[in-house]
Amino acid sequence: MKQIKHTNQTQQTMYRKIVASHTVFQIDGQHVALYADLHIMNEYTSPQAFAGLAEKHLPVRCPEKQMGVVDHVIPTHPVAHQQRTIMIDAAAHQAANFTRNCQRHGIHLFDVQDREQGIEHVVAPEIGLIRPGMVVLCGDSHTTTYGALGALGFGIGTSEVEHVLATQTLIYRLARDMHIQVDGQLPGGTTAKDLVLYIISKIGAQGARGYVVEYGGAAIASLSAEARMTLCNMTVEAGARGALIAPDQTTLDYVSARIKDMSPAAIATASEDWLALRSDADATYDARHCFDASVVAPFVTWGTSPDQAIAIDNKIPPLSTTALDAANATKALTYMGLEAGQAMTGLPIDHVFIGSCTNARIEDLRAVAAVVKGRRVAASVRAMVVPGSGRVREQAEREGIAQTLRDAGFEWRQPGCSMCLAMNDDILQPGQRCASTTNRNFEGRQGRGARTHLMSPVMAAAAALAGHLVDVRKEIEYV
Repeated sequence: MKQIKHTNQTQQTMYRKIVASHTVFQIDGQHVALYADLHIMNEYTSPQAFAGLAEKHLPVRCPEKQMGVVDHVIPTHPVAHQQRTIMIDAAAHQAANFTRNCQRHGIHLFDVQDREQGIEHVVAPEIGLIRPGMVVLCGDSHTTTYGALGALGFGIGTSEVEHVLATQTLIYRLARDMHIQVDGQLPGGTTAKDLVLYIISKIGAQGARGYVVEYGGAAIASLSAEARMTLCNMTVEAGARGALIAPDQTTLDYVSARIKDMSPAAIATASEDWLALRSDADATYDARHCFDASVVAPFVTWGTSPDQAIAIDNKIPPLSTTALDAANATKALTYMGLEAGQAMTGLPIDHVFIGSCTNARIEDLRAVAAVVKGRRVAASVRAMVVPGSGRVREQAEREGIAQTLRDAGFEWRQPGCSMCLAMNDDILQPGQRCASTTNRNFEGRQGRGARTHLMSPVMAAAAALAGHLVDVRKEIEYV
């Protein structure tokens, strides 16, 4: 990892400090050559990049700073990991090609039958690869997840993947700075997922476009490391180019427990640097927002964009007076089979999906098990739980979580992106309505004609039991 350099210059945000410490050279006032500490790849955004290297007869410059994961196209059928097989021909070819490329260039790959295979944004933090002050790149927009640990992570395009493989750098356009202060504390029954849906609903799906968002405030400080990952993961749904949370003791505890390539003494020394990585007191931001966590309720989306979301006890809002917004809302409501003024509670569902890089970590599964223990999934619902990685799956097995879920009628599956997006064989049918813990509810995201409602894991669990959308606070006593 590149050493964090702290300068005497004041009025620097945390974002600017990380960029400055990784700038190889300045190109112009808006662009730099940015060094990457870690580059993560998956099977669907890397093939053209490797082909480009081959055409130019270029090697991978730093194979040890690359990591590959097969996650988007892999099936999640509940078989032993040694027996996992991709049956869709195009997907199997894609994964096999990825395997060959990684082997050819000496890149570590979590392949289809790897015991620790999982979703890239779950695997990388849990094995200790993500540390404060890093720059982490990946051909996937939800690379913003790593800001939860004080690392600048963001998604890149295929041509950029090729450039990073060849040079370990990226031609990077600087972003603007946004600060989001969240005061107060989340009430019982609400989670980081509800908080981020609330924030996106307030600032809009393009409200943070062109910005790197830095979160602060008492509510953020009280979140666990995994809850912070949920928050940073979905910040891209407001258009953000990145998300950051300054490292604190929660960060250090999570990171230091997982690092395998540093001695305790080296970690202690690095921790001093990590804790010093924060915005200066007089740093200036291009935009600021302030929210009160105590007013956040369990949230659910009603439309086809993550900002089309409301508290579960509210009704779908009337059409906006803005023509474009009204047209978008009308289109979304038509697709979702809903109407303005309609209540979300009581809306029947066909499917529940608990998983994705947003909500498939062990804390999420513990929360789900607490809701469903001793109860049964409604007969009208198919409910799936897909853990975020092989490690999460094994831990859930050890803790009895998996058995609790199976006893309640949930399908307990192997890890992968699964029904977050329709790139594998976990696909909804046209018209099916799904309570989902994923990050996007776009048209066709979970299958052609499928209808997706985003919500927290506990909200999805409660919906599975009831057979319709419910306010989890009325199902479970929170104190």
